[in-house]
Amino acid sequence: MESADLIPLLDRLEENVDDLEEVLQPLLKRPLADTSRKLPVMDRAKLHVLITYTLESLIFSYLRLHGVNAKEHPVFRELTRVKQYFEKIKALETEPEERTMTLDKQAAGRFIKHGLAGNDKYDLERAEREAKEKALAQLKAKLLAKKSASADKKPSDEAEEDSSSSESNSDKDDLDDDEDVIEGLEPAEPAQPQKSTKGATSSDGKSGKGKAAKPKKQQDKEERREAQKERRRKKNEKRKARRTAAQKG
Repeated sequence: MESADLIPLLDRLEENVDDLEEVLQPLLKRPLADTSRKLPVMDRAKLHVLITYTLESLIFSYLRLHGVNAKEHPVFRELTRVKQYFEKIKALETEPEERTMTLDKQAAGRFIKHGLAGNDKYDLERAEREAKEKALAQLKAKLLAKKSASADKKPSDEAEEDSSSSESNSDKDDLDDDEDVIEGLEPAEPAQPQKSTKGATSSDGKSGKGKAAKPKKQQDKEERREAQKERRRKKNEKRKARRTAAQKG
């Protein structure tokens, strides 16, 4: 490059240096510690990082002007380290993203089970309830399967019908037994505790009323039991009649 081409560049450099001196004049009048003491923590960190980056950039440029491979010089590693501080300051200035509140259902379930684990009465009732529900579901599924299988069977002739009559009767008996078991497993209404009634003394000195009548719910429960026994008795009679008819046929 000719000297005539360098003169405009030198003039521009001189102007830039003059502008830089004017900008740095407030910082150069007094020590850096006095200037940074009055600044907030974030601004103080920015000031120290910028000054360090400026000085190391000048050294890096000086080495390149003198033909030194500046990328292999330790100053290049220092510049990289200062850039990392720039990234940290930028991350601190940006507001953190708001996390969406979500409920961990599995963790909540574990907390609830752990809180109820010491209640022996609750554990026993829950185990009994789960066992009854499981047995009831299995019996209902078995009953539905048998009903669907019996509905799908269509005998081709009378001989097959006679030979399968005994088997169908036994299947019906099994279905009736399953229905009885299901009725027994279905939860019944809890009986209300009877309130003890004390006999009231009458005006003529005689003792009060005798034994109190049973509550209505207790009577209803006994009536249901009697009706259930009657149904079972009728079913047994029907079974005997079917078996007798099958043997005669």
